[in-house]
Amino acid sequence: MAGSDADRAVYVISVAAELTGVHPQTLRIYERKGLLDPSRTSGGSRRFSEADLSRLRHIQQLTATGLNLEGVRRVLELEAELDRVRAELEEARAQSKAAVAATHRQYRRDLVPLRQSPVAYRRG
Repeated sequence: MAGSDADRAVYVISVAAELTGVHPQTLRIYERKGLLDPSRTSGGSRRFSEADLSRLRHIQQLTATGLNLEGVRRVLELEAELDRVRAELEEARAQSKAAVAATHRQYRRDLVPLRQSPVAYRRG
């Protein structure tokens, strides 16, 4: 699914619960705990996207390993931080490669090949 489609909130809470195999009340609890943040309609109804459902499945995997909801919250927080740091690192790598390439281009412009025969130095 395309990125924009994954973020489009289309599922009501009952459908989201059915698709993920959890009770709608569990979704409400996860939202209260800050683990999920579904979109809201102008009338206040929750709407879940594919990205929300994917996050919910990830939460289920974490709780299945024995983490409580606070542990899940912390893991999700650390994963988001790791993603942010990886993106910064990738940007820094790209910038450093560009700087090295620019420096090499400058060297090529500054270096002029010597195509003359050597001239002996004489003291005068």
